[in-house]
Amino acid sequence: MIAGVILAAGAGRRMGGPKAVIEIEGVRLVDRAVENFKSAGIDTVFVVLGAWIGEVKGAEIIVNADWESGMASSLQSALRHVTEIAEIDSVLISLVDLPGLTAQAIAEIAKTARDVVVATYKEVPGHPAKFARAHWAGIIESAHGNVGARDYLAGRSDIHYLRLDDLADGSDLDSPEDFERYLGR
Repeated sequence: MIAGVILAAGAGRRMGGPKAVIEIEGVRLVDRAVENFKSAGIDTVFVVLGAWIGEVKGAEIIVNADWESGMASSLQSALRHVTEIAEIDSVLISLVDLPGLTAQAIAEIAKTARDVVVATYKEVPGHPAKFARAHWAGIIESAHGNVGARDYLAGRSDIHYLRLDDLADGSDLDSPEDFERYLGR
């Protein structure tokens, strides 16, 4: 079984507050992300929270008490949690602040029968990324600060990059200017 993981624990300092609760057209980013996973056929979705903790319909919450140390701790928390669930053999990981990510893009990554699949946009690696169970321990060990799986992936020849430019936009919302740019699309 494949599970979805949405990393949403950060404080969103540059944005002025946690991005999980930012609304676009009346829908919080965290709810949009969960709905995209569900619409892509991913029934089991985990959301990692920290700076903001609240209810997220359709998802199981993982609280990262160490969220202030960086995004890597959220990734590690999620992978440690799913490691305890025997029926999960792959995870599809994304970030909460990707409003242009679509269910179609998530479904394409999910159905690609490879152990490591990474989305690309304009030839730049992004999210979502899929990892089979065999890779989780290595990712947990290599992740640090705000570096998630990047160091683990560096130099590997077994990564399948999947171009998603025609299905989604991989741009994230890091600042109020990014948000305004997205709204003006």
